[in-house]
Amino acid sequence: MDTFSSSYPFYLLLPLLLLPLLLSMRKNRKGLPPGPPKLPIIGNLHQLGDLPHRSLWKLSEKYGPIMLLQFGRKPTLIISSAEIASEILKTHDLNFCHRPSLVGPKRLSYDCQDIIFGTYGEFWRELRRTCAVELFSLKRVQSFGFTVVCRVAFGKSYQGRDFDVGKFHDVVYEAMKMLGSFAAADFFPYYGWIIDVLSGFNSRLEKLFLSFDTFYQKVIDEHLDPERKKAEKEDIVDVLLGLQSHDQSGATRLTISQVKGILMVQCISCWSRDKFSNNGVDNDRARQKS
Repeated sequence: MDTFSSSYPFYLLLPLLLLPLLLSMRKNRKGLPPGPPKLPIIGNLHQLGDLPHRSLWKLSEKYGPIMLLQFGRKPTLIISSAEIASEILKTHDLNFCHRPSLVGPKRLSYDCQDIIFGTYGEFWRELRRTCAVELFSLKRVQSFGFTVVCRVAFGKSYQGRDFDVGKFHDVVYEAMKMLGSFAAADFFPYYGWIIDVLSGFNSRLEKLFLSFDTFYQKVIDEHLDPERKKAEKEDIVDVLLGLQSHDQSGATRLTISQVKGILMVQCISCWSRDKFSNNGVDNDRARQKS
């Protein structure tokens, strides 16, 4: 009883102590874009549904083209207007050029060592210029099919007894799914990794990464073999390894991880293009989900 009596003034003052904080939160909310009410802990994650792009479009009809949603502990700005998106990506591109560090893409891109998930900066700009000239020229892209991709990128098609193309297709398809999968750590940074471990997400991701890494290391080792017959025309691995070994002033120098990260992007993007261009069923299914 004495303890409660001595604490009584504190309980009387507690609302006054919290009032400035509550007013500050309310004031800050007034300066933010509109958005739907959020639940404790999960925020607005429950409103995404099976087709997030459709769910967000429906929310934008009520809250407008600029919305603020809370995904776990991550506040996220949602743009549902082509005009506003164009202004953001063109006029204010430097303010919005960074990508969030997500668990799946970070691992599969060798800790964001590529041009898609890499951190914006001088090295990224130089790497982008190099890839635009050496890897993504119109002539190369127009010739991309899966077998051609392997020849252009790795120097040969790898459709022999030592390479299971069907299995590799499955691995790339799994990578596509993994890049779009839910990782709890992306939304709950402090404890989400526990959920990812228990759900098996981390083990699937690591197994997938090792499958790619083993293949890319084999390709790189073959290209670094001093007894390898020199090809008439350099493939993409030759170009990247050449950049990795250059020591000229101002030249881009790549690490092996960056070489693998670029190959990952090249392989997945070209496989996706080949898959959709040659499979009418998948095209129809994709259009139905869009």
